[in-house]
Amino acid sequence: MTSTRLQLSGITKRYPGVVANNGISLTVVPGSVHAVLGENGAGKSTLMKIIYGSVKPDEGTVNFNGQPVHIRNPQEARALGISMVFQHFSLFDTLTVAENVWLGLDKSLTLPEVSASITAKAAEYGLDIDPSRPVHTLSVGEMQRVEIIRALLTRPQLLILDEPTSVLTPQAVEKLFVVLRLLAAQGCSILYISHKLHEIRELCDACTVLRGGQVTGVCDPRQESNASLSRLMIGAEPPALNVRELHAGAPVLEVSGLTLASDDPFGTHLTDITLTVRAGEVVGIAGVSGNGQSELLYCLSGEDTRAPGSSIRMGSNDVSRLSPGRRRALGLHFVPEERLGRGAVPTLSLAHNLLLSRRDALGAGGWIRLGALKKQAAEVIARYNVKANGPDAAAKSLSGGNLQKFIVGREIEARPRLLIVSQPTWGVDVGAAAQIRGEILALRDAGCAVLVVSEELDELFEICDRLHVIAKGRLSPSLDRADATIERIGEWMSGLWDDQQNNKKETAHAAA
Repeated sequence: MTSTRLQLSGITKRYPGVVANNGISLTVVPGSVHAVLGENGAGKSTLMKIIYGSVKPDEGTVNFNGQPVHIRNPQEARALGISMVFQHFSLFDTLTVAENVWLGLDKSLTLPEVSASITAKAAEYGLDIDPSRPVHTLSVGEMQRVEIIRALLTRPQLLILDEPTSVLTPQAVEKLFVVLRLLAAQGCSILYISHKLHEIRELCDACTVLRGGQVTGVCDPRQESNASLSRLMIGAEPPALNVRELHAGAPVLEVSGLTLASDDPFGTHLTDITLTVRAGEVVGIAGVSGNGQSELLYCLSGEDTRAPGSSIRMGSNDVSRLSPGRRRALGLHFVPEERLGRGAVPTLSLAHNLLLSRRDALGAGGWIRLGALKKQAAEVIARYNVKANGPDAAAKSLSGGNLQKFIVGREIEARPRLLIVSQPTWGVDVGAAAQIRGEILALRDAGCAVLVVSEELDELFEICDRLHVIAKGRLSPSLDRADATIERIGEWMSGLWDDQQNNKKETAHAAA
């Protein structure tokens, strides 16, 4: 066995207006779980894409297993034993899970053999997925499972994971960590990108810190604290959130007995959903991906207008059958979980992407006041510290975390009456996550009603006043944040709240 699995020397990659990687050197040994840490736009994803062959460096050398290599494309990377799970998924929507996985495997295998391998691997690692399902029917969390299974089936010597747990539940994360530790024990090297500092400290044995495209430090994360890692990454500790006592007002969103069959054969039917969000409060919905979150959000945003009449109301308005545009006119703004394609048009500039949800830069006759539009985009970029090459930068040119900051900022700056946010800090660094959460709380304090759907329990506990859990298309009763625990929410994720509520009533009755 060689003493090094991967060695990078002087890797540099330039783009118009930015140097993404500047003379980066990195060494990964066999069996190591090596973290690459840095704030959004630090150059982490670019560096990983260079290793995987999807981006060519302008300068520098790559050695793999002690031999110099020139990796021209991902196929060559996989042939060497390098696999990667991207933060933005590389799946074909119209193909099935098995067909997507088959594309990256040895073509001597038949499709039924690949399906059987997926089922076996999914069961082995607790990443259950149906190989026959079309990808367009999957939730984001389920797509993440497909990417991880596809990488594992290649039996990699080096596995690159870019934000692998961003849409996984705590239980699923623990199962993934068991898998990764087993792979490392078998000699596989793992490059692990995450903004979750506690994950890096728990899982990784080495860490390279990037800032502004350069290496600024190397450490053993097991010897560091969250605070010290944060200082290495962003130069400071994230600011503490200003949480005030709840002073909720009148109901802004009321969902009453919403029952709706999914129009997707692989979707989740909604059953008797009842939910209230009042002015000046943040309500959270927790749950394992694929339990009806997408279907509920489609109904609330207006993408699905099949909801029964009077089942969804904003104040005195029945919005059950209204389009997204008409709901927006009433003050509802929405941040979807999918950044590219739904939250933003990849090829359009940031300025033009403002028009997806804001119309205040439109003049008489619908003409775009381009100067005003660019000014608004520049203000969002500045306030939310979005690393981008100005308002004219295409949405697809931003890192995932920076695009998330822009989309969230775009909706918050529209001053909504009701803000619905799905996965608000998916893939953003600790500093940006603290800022986004702080802006949500400030919006709440200004009287906005906020509904947050997230698989990050720590995030929900940090910013929510009340919590629900969604499981199998049903919504639990609400819990005040003070009464919510990770154990209780974890049990409710299996749909067990009815048993707990009944036990509570029986105990109270016996005491009486």
